[in-house]
Amino acid sequence: MKRDFLKIEGLSQNELLSLLDAAEANLPIAEQKQPRKSLLDGRVVANLFFEDSTRTRCSFETAVHRLGGQVFTLTSAGSSTSKGEGLIDTALNVEAMGVGAIVIRTIISGGPAMVAKRVRIPVINAGDGRHEHPTQGLLDLVTLRESLGNLAGKRIGIVGDIANSRVAHSALQGLTILGAHVILIGPPTLVNSNQSKVTKLNDHVSITHDLDSIIEQLDAIMLLRIQTERGANTGISDDYRTIYGLTQERAKRLQPHAIVLHPGPMNRGIEIDDTVADEHGGIRILRQVTHGVAARMAVLENLLGSSKV
Repeated sequence: MKRDFLKIEGLSQNELLSLLDAAEANLPIAEQKQPRKSLLDGRVVANLFFEDSTRTRCSFETAVHRLGGQVFTLTSAGSSTSKGEGLIDTALNVEAMGVGAIVIRTIISGGPAMVAKRVRIPVINAGDGRHEHPTQGLLDLVTLRESLGNLAGKRIGIVGDIANSRVAHSALQGLTILGAHVILIGPPTLVNSNQSKVTKLNDHVSITHDLDSIIEQLDAIMLLRIQTERGANTGISDDYRTIYGLTQERAKRLQPHAIVLHPGPMNRGIEIDDTVADEHGGIRILRQVTHGVAARMAVLENLLGSSKV
């Protein structure tokens, strides 16, 4: 039976830890300190990226190369989707070319799951609408574990556009599986208990609209991009930076060991100030990018290799 990687929700703690351990083991290869593997020698992976991307697309391409495989990327421009071909038909045609797996990024929430039901090869979700971004969740967990160790009991703040963020959803699932306490922070228009991501508030998940009241308690803070392409700009006020941005003054109040994450791209001067992004000792944003290659290698290995999670 084929396996896919569509979401973090539903993984057992042991399954998630196994993926994280595999990602960490791949770090020397991702950093080019060790030679590439040959697991995917002679195999081709197809990237279907029908939504803009830099980090996710390029890191999947790099991950395939680091595993010894080949990859091609289809985007909306220049492909038959511009002529009206649907996602499933595109995927079926790509499968017929003999590829080993399909990586999908789409504005359609649930799009990768729909494709997975129709094709016989593994499907990896590289971000679908407002729904999920599971490989981003993995790389965030790798980054947090590298600096904080065991995440059980750690307090992780996710700040900003929770309503539109697939990153927040996947991170929330992974963090709670590992026993962390997640505080969702933002204006009431963008984070409230009526949203599907946060309806199951419990001992591991809480909401506040006051960043300053809890910033000194956090072990890590994950800043989210305001997703104007999904209409988030209508849910924020002109003083967003003053209330929720990681300004230099606010960053000074973080605990000495606390780290700062951002999935990118950053809106500098809104979610984070230049001086914080470039100079604060807790910044792990570029480290997240490196971990993205290692985490995506782990997922590809898990689905296409002999290892079992």
